[in-house]
Amino acid sequence: MDQRSTFDWTQARAFLATVEAGSLSKAARALGLTQPTLSRQVAGLEAGLGVVLFERVGRALVLTDTGRDLLDHFRDMGAAAERIALAAAGQSQALEGRVTISASDAFAVYILAPLLAELREMAPGVEIEVRASNTISDLQRREADIAIRHLRPVEPELIGRQVGEWRARLYAAPSYLDDRGHPAVPGDLAGHDLLGFAPVERLVATLVAFGLPVTRRNFRHVTDNGLVLAEMLQRGLGVAVTPAEFARRMAGIEPVLPDWPGIPVPLWLIAHREVHTSRRIRVVFDFLAEALNRG
Repeated sequence: MDQRSTFDWTQARAFLATVEAGSLSKAARALGLTQPTLSRQVAGLEAGLGVVLFERVGRALVLTDTGRDLLDHFRDMGAAAERIALAAAGQSQALEGRVTISASDAFAVYILAPLLAELREMAPGVEIEVRASNTISDLQRREADIAIRHLRPVEPELIGRQVGEWRARLYAAPSYLDDRGHPAVPGDLAGHDLLGFAPVERLVATLVAFGLPVTRRNFRHVTDNGLVLAEMLQRGLGVAVTPAEFARRMAGIEPVLPDWPGIPVPLWLIAHREVHTSRRIRVVFDFLAEALNRG
């Protein structure tokens, strides 16, 4: 009789998610499962293999030596499963189904959402899921089908098309400028309150490199959310650097130092090389490229 251990991919995926998340509860949320269901899948994997993969230390789960020895093999399985899913998606020629687009929160609101009605008219069978996040989606792990970024992709598995180059400039609310004065030259910014993204040190370095003499002390309000930044800007809390394409869609702000050339902001559409052969994804990709090019 064949005595080899048996298990299924669902159980292996549960094990990998638990290792990566560090707890059953976090892994269950990541997979959209209940914690008892995920726990049963991990227990089923251990029973099928005849080994113990985790030990409980207090409330924490700790990999056993066996679990560590097998982890790389399961990661290889996970990578293979992702490649199969990508290849299968790339073979789909139906102009229907879901396409997931990843973009920053501000881009999703100001630029992407207004385009969706036109896209629906063109491809009514395609469902669009917008993932609005300021973190970079991992296209190789199918966190999105298409990503809108400001950097050229460097991974060989990804393809990118530059669809424009924006300019980020300085803006403030009239109420702020009436109270604090209108900067006439870049040096005047040293006495003003600025708004920015966390970590603000990176933004400070960029602004200094483009001729604005600011320091960390200028940034009285900082956020990791583009819509929060827009609200603070419109409420007169300070001066912010933001793409002109966003500023045109905000009420109650005006340019500061209009002669300052601003910061170039490249705009890239990115997809996985295999996924780009899917008709529905290719149609959405090409539509976005044309729409963003026309401004």
